[in-house]
Amino acid sequence: MLKGLGGLGDMAKMMKAAQEMQGKMAELQEQLGRMVVVGEAGAGLVKARCTAKGEVTGLDIDPSILVASEKEVVEDLILAAIHDAQAKAAARGASEMQKMAADLGLPADMKLPF
Repeated sequence: MLKGLGGLGDMAKMMKAAQEMQGKMAELQEQLGRMVVVGEAGAGLVKARCTAKGEVTGLDIDPSILVASEKEVVEDLILAAIHDAQAKAAARGASEMQKMAADLGLPADMKLPF
């Protein structure tokens, strides 16, 4: 293709690979935005849903814990459920990034931003 131009042929391959990776990253970002993970607290009395990108999309609170005198406990459970969901989202995102890196032939320990 670019015979006689030395390293420019390799540069063209690298540019093509970079464009492919950029496309796959965009596709993965879209997929992560659709994946849902659920975090729990209080043995499932409070559940938080979020995308694999960490965006909280919903809460489910068992009505049995909605007692005015237990307000602080409920607040703590809500925060714990959100943190659990976000931790699961981060783990899921990292796992999906590792899969993509492996599919692209990149080293398994290479950290890709997401």
